[in-house]
Amino acid sequence: MPDSTSPFLDAGRLLVDLQRVSEIVQSFSGCLEPEAIAKCATDGLVTTFGYAFARVWLVESDRVHLRLVASSGMYTRTDGSFARVPMGAFKVGKIAQNRIPFLSNHLAEEAWVKDRQWALVHKITGFAGYPLTVGDRVIGVLAVFSHQPLSSEFLEVLQGLCTTLAIVLDHATQHQRAKQILPEANPFLSEQLATVLGRARFSLVGTERSLTDSLIYLLIRTAEVLRDLNCTYCRLSYGATQIVLEAMVFPDLVSPHPFGAEEPCGSINSFGDLCFAAACLGGTLQTLSDQARNAAVLQVVLEVPYPSGRVGAAVQIQCRSPVLQMAFTHLAYLAGLKICNIDNPRVPLITDDVAQWADSAKRLLWVADPTQAIPKGAIAQLNLFITPTQLREAVEAAHQGKPWGMAELPSEAQTLSDREQEILTLLAQGLRDRDIAAQLYISERTVKFHINNLLTKLQARTRCQAIYEVSSRGWI
Repeated sequence: MPDSTSPFLDAGRLLVDLQRVSEIVQSFSGCLEPEAIAKCATDGLVTTFGYAFARVWLVESDRVHLRLVASSGMYTRTDGSFARVPMGAFKVGKIAQNRIPFLSNHLAEEAWVKDRQWALVHKITGFAGYPLTVGDRVIGVLAVFSHQPLSSEFLEVLQGLCTTLAIVLDHATQHQRAKQILPEANPFLSEQLATVLGRARFSLVGTERSLTDSLIYLLIRTAEVLRDLNCTYCRLSYGATQIVLEAMVFPDLVSPHPFGAEEPCGSINSFGDLCFAAACLGGTLQTLSDQARNAAVLQVVLEVPYPSGRVGAAVQIQCRSPVLQMAFTHLAYLAGLKICNIDNPRVPLITDDVAQWADSAKRLLWVADPTQAIPKGAIAQLNLFITPTQLREAVEAAHQGKPWGMAELPSEAQTLSDREQEILTLLAQGLRDRDIAAQLYISERTVKFHINNLLTKLQARTRCQAIYEVSSRGWI
């Protein structure tokens, strides 16, 4: 992680860390054992980020203690002095009680540290703790200990991990309890949703089919939020390629500030974590407000594609813009592509960062930007209008070293002489013919001669057209 003294957010490094967190999340996807899920998370943090050790505590059923369920790195046992931590005790208990993330790079100097000499001897400098929450419930705490200082932005990285980790752990815990109570029960999803929604009018469209546990939990958790919002109507639709949950809610019945910043627990803000979970599954969750005659109506639409058994080509994604990073990550999931760590030089890279072109060995898929020319050497050109199928085709073509989506210049454009490129560059800077002649120590007639030649090669009618065609493709 970057040094915590840096005054600015290292956006590039943050995107790298978020991508690594995504890979940790994938490691426990589909697991239904809480301890195994927590161990995957702590193992991933230690292995991927090189921290001294990482731990996860879960709140016990009495809501009075936290139990250590996973520990990786320097310490792997879960039966030590911190195996059970009272709620509100030590820093871990306070994080669980107050639900406030915490980061320190002076662990030995913190008053709450039980053994400061231990921190000094083992050179443990950094500590970060983050509450694991689902809705208004705290289910545990994740903590990491580091030999190196942690950046303040690391809390943003932990948030991305803990949001999904909390949902998956909560689902796994409930699944284990359900198995103990009703080991043989296996109701249809529609029956479970109807039970959760209670008095809301519920309907089913299409034939029910088998879904993954993570998708089932997302749908049930969405139904629970809808119930708390006094949902009046809900419909579950099994389409050809995706499953859709649609609902109508009247937020005015729940809060005097239905769309404001002061909503209580169970408000539309409760959809925040579910939006992230839906995106991880390749779907979307939208809340759309509409004004009816007498009340504000909130329409909730959750759309998630069916899990695909196919695994497409590998791809890396590193965009400067967080919006583009999330958009292409989402498209990659929909396309069935395997998202890899960006350190793999053999895997094509999707980016909007010109600096990535410094490594000519990479096969780079350029995200079109009207303010930047297409870098020379780009093997594919992408934009936000691309479909998942097209993205899959572009990545597969890149693996084969073939261009995709590139608007080609006439082949003669590649034979521009050095002098012609010099003149084009100066024209692009706004210089007149006589100024160009003076700067290059040639006659004005020679300048016009070269301009006529390059216009012919580029099949351009005007100088402006030639400058646009060449600069937009990175030739100058």
